[in-house]
Amino acid sequence: MQDRALAHPKINFRWEAAIKEIRGTDAVEGVVLENLRTQEETDLPVQGVFVAIGYTPNTEIFRDQVEMNEKGYIIRREHSRTNVPGVFVAGDVEDFRYRQAVTAAGDGCRAALDAEAFLEGL
Repeated sequence: MQDRALAHPKINFRWEAAIKEIRGTDAVEGVVLENLRTQEETDLPVQGVFVAIGYTPNTEIFRDQVEMNEKGYIIRREHSRTNVPGVFVAGDVEDFRYRQAVTAAGDGCRAALDAEAFLEGL
């Protein structure tokens, strides 16, 4: 997959750069990139942003609020429920096997339907 991505004419890699800001009002219009060596900032017009979590889920904000495993992934109970009533989990923060795979989109839909049913029951 890496070789295909590197050879693809529509993919442009920006090494040693971090997204400092996502710009746009109603939709993503661009990002501000910071060169991690020089701290120089550049604007890059884009129409979307995909943020990968890597191998450590970004769940620290939920620590001591919802149940997590030893690696920081939120534990999913029945369907998309967590141990906290009315709190649902989807995608990368609970899926330690597939992570960024298409499961995140499906999980988001599942969690939205579970949340809707929960709210209807109130």
